[in-house]
Amino acid sequence: MPSPRTKPQPLSDTEIQQIATDIAGGRPPMVWFTAAAVGVPEGRSGKVVEIGDRSESDFLRVKPTGSKDVLSFSPTEVTLTKPPRDKAATTSSAQPKSTTRKESTVTQPSTLTSTATPAPRPAPSPTPPAPAPKPAAAAAEPAKPATPAGAAKPAAKATTAARSKAKAPEVTVTLTGTADGEWSVDVVSGKKKSVRGLPVTSSAVAQAAKVLHPEVAEVVAGILEAARVVQESKVQQLQAELEEARRLLDELSD
Repeated sequence: MPSPRTKPQPLSDTEIQQIATDIAGGRPPMVWFTAAAVGVPEGRSGKVVEIGDRSESDFLRVKPTGSKDVLSFSPTEVTLTKPPRDKAATTSSAQPKSTTRKESTVTQPSTLTSTATPAPRPAPSPTPPAPAPKPAAAAAEPAKPATPAGAAKPAAKATTAARSKAKAPEVTVTLTGTADGEWSVDVVSGKKKSVRGLPVTSSAVAQAAKVLHPEVAEVVAGILEAARVVQESKVQQLQAELEEARRLLDELSD
């Protein structure tokens, strides 16, 4: 039993800071449990793997030696001072206090040998006899003819053709007309502009519009009529200018 003569001193702020530095450097420091430790014998060693929230009383996360559990302890339950060997050997055989910690209970390997009589094992089932080997003449089978490599090519070609058809690019045809009756066409295949500003006649546009749809033909006919009116106006203006130029030429010739 631990001696109650001296009360364990808690770890100082300097020691806690040193522990934090060692953990940050990848060197979890070794500590030893004091008489105040609950659930672990006094003198047993362990490693501090983490420092939790210091506002809690048990903020030191310690993994006892020989255990897979990480438990929480207060600064009064561990010390950086290694106890004498005789005291550590004496306290290591003491039974731990029957108090459950905040996390999982420390697991210690049992040293007791079970005296219970083991249950009888079931008798092994008899091994079935191995099948008799087949005669050599029956075992031999004619080799299967190899499939020619070229047989799979037609199917592969058909699959490739189907994929190429499925991925055919979209085509956009744009017809552009001006107020003067000039028409041009642009063709975009996928992302590539195949035809750019190709001139087309008004009669070809009118015929194409009639083939496409009556509504399209009606709209195009209106545009063509407006263009015709503009061109007639230009012709009349040019004729008037021509007549005026001829009159002036005649006066200059007299």
